Amino acid sequence: MKIVQIINQNHPEVKIKANWCSSFLAKFKGLMFVNSLPDYSGIILVEKAESRLNTAIHMLFMNFDITTVWINAKHEVVDVCLAKKWHLSYFPKQKAQYVLELNTSHMQDFHIGDQLTFDNEN
Repeated sequence: MKIVQIINQNHPEVKIKANWCSSFLAKFKGLMFVNSLPDYSGIILVEKAESRLNTAIHMLFMNFDITTVWINAKHEVVDVCLAKKWHLSYFPKQKAQYVLELNTSHMQDFHIGDQLTFDNEN
């Protein structure tokens, strides 16, 4: 699986290594049944186009809470939330093309309007 480094240009010290999940199966599995998520790592769910519906997430079968960052096609943060395990669903406030799921320790590292870069994106 491809690994992408995500850098928050508004906070360049924040660098996350995320598994690039663009296939249906990778997006479907997400972090379900995973026991823990190391700090500064996560997954990025990739859609073909911006959407609120297609970038909604569920937290069923999750063993821990996560920070969820929704990102539009211009790599700008459009929403951030603390997603609680076993919660039915979360939708972004605005259309997004990417969903970054990471450790809860990064809840304060991303804000609406932050500009991100993806290194090693194909």
